[in-house]
Amino acid sequence: MELTPTIKMLQQATNRLSDASKEIFRLAQKKAETEREYRMELAKVIFRLRDEKIPATIIGDCARGEVAELKFQRDLAADMYRSALSAMEALKSEINAIQTITKYTGEI
Repeated sequence: MELTPTIKMLQQATNRLSDASKEIFRLAQKKAETEREYRMELAKVIFRLRDEKIPATIIGDCARGEVAELKFQRDLAADMYRSALSAMEALKSEINAIQTITKYTGEI
């Protein structure tokens, strides 16, 4: 195996890793924003239900039901963030494999 194509593969993987880290930061921010939005809306609904004299034992369930879409968005953002982290780890493994190939090719 020639060294030049391997080095090019390593450079491409490194560029993808750089792009992935930027995406991770974007997804982390979205994750935090959706969590904040969900919690703020949940609190508003809970206070409204208390004002409406809904029994305390069912307020939590009713409130979560009303903000179910926000909870879905929150959970989706968290899962996207975790998936991106996993993809970045796989990319790191790919880079390590290419570096190993480069090392052994250089020794031959």
